[in-house]
Amino acid sequence: MKDKIVNFLLIFLSVYIVLSFFNNNDKTQTSENNIIISPIKTNYTIPASIKINIKNNTTQAVKLNTCDLKIKSSAWVIDLWDKNFCKDLNILSNKNEIINLSPYFAKFEMAWDYFIETKIAEKDYMSKFVIENKWFFNKFFTFFFYAPFYNLIAFLLSITWYSLFWTIILITVIIRSLLIYPQHHMMVSQAKMQKIQPKIKEIQDKHKWDHQTLWVELMNLYKQEQVNPMWSCLPLLIQMPILIVVYNILVSIQDPVNTYYIYSFLQNFAINSIQTHFYFLNLLSIWWLVWWILAITVWIIQFIQIKLSLSYQKKDEKKNLVIEKKKWSSEYDMSSFMPNQDFMNKFMLYWMPIMITIFTFTFYVWIGIYWWISTIFMIFQQLVVNKILKKSS
Repeated sequence: MKDKIVNFLLIFLSVYIVLSFFNNNDKTQTSENNIIISPIKTNYTIPASIKINIKNNTTQAVKLNTCDLKIKSSAWVIDLWDKNFCKDLNILSNKNEIINLSPYFAKFEMAWDYFIETKIAEKDYMSKFVIENKWFFNKFFTFFFYAPFYNLIAFLLSITWYSLFWTIILITVIIRSLLIYPQHHMMVSQAKMQKIQPKIKEIQDKHKWDHQTLWVELMNLYKQEQVNPMWSCLPLLIQMPILIVVYNILVSIQDPVNTYYIYSFLQNFAINSIQTHFYFLNLLSIWWLVWWILAITVWIIQFIQIKLSLSYQKKDEKKNLVIEKKKWSSEYDMSSFMPNQDFMNKFMLYWMPIMITIFTFTFYVWIGIYWWISTIFMIFQQLVVNKILKKSS
């Protein structure tokens, strides 16, 4: 049991670490008693959404006009001058200013080494960034996943008066609708797996010394009962890539560089009109009050959904019968490597909602809204499945 708990904790930590990469903030270079002028990133791919960070680490305010910034390659100079770009900046001590060059992405369509140069208080400053062509995998991902999903979200925004809140609701309903069929089979498969647990334990006990026969008998049992254990993984395998794409789109939904991916029938789509606020909610922010409200409500409805998924299993007439493993054989008993259904049920009931709650507490507000709506959707689906299973039993 201890080994299983440790394994689940390791899985949880691994998933959390992977997901945390989505929420990394860009870090800027720091230096004492100096002014740092550098791009947010040193490597970009076409189309490039370039942002320049100016950090004032001196003890005095620094004045700078953005038109004094010169961006050049070894062969030419990028002309950024226009009435919208040129403005005076007054950067206080230990403060920084971000200059957004995203609207000018069309000027950076050549893969090259670029240099940022300027002069402040008679002192020259220079930094470098690189623009590269996308690799094959990035082009494949962009063409088949990012661009289609971005245009879908752009279309939903255009029919919801550019409200990101209502668009998130619609995209959640679309994703959950795509998952109705595999989710239904997963729920039914889970019910059947719980129902045949006594038979599984009987096979494990009977063939605990014969590994090959054990697996053959289990496969025959699954076939006979029309159970496929892999169904439990399918909804997650379908959902996670979609969520990764949607996440990457929504975190930069207002970036002008996304006009590069707009299809011809959405040429009138206005990125600047996107409303990321819904009353007091900023959907692209991380706010502690919303954290707590969303995290707690997500935990409650996740608990309800999983509780419903476990409620359809019949009370075994022999529920008081305990199959006890001999201590001397537990180390080598093949059945000890098989999943313990009671432990799995408790893990799903208590730890899964906690995991989802931690993810909700860590990321943007819109992710909490997605989990909230998605879980409500699953609760109604679970009620339907339970009703079907009750009639068929």
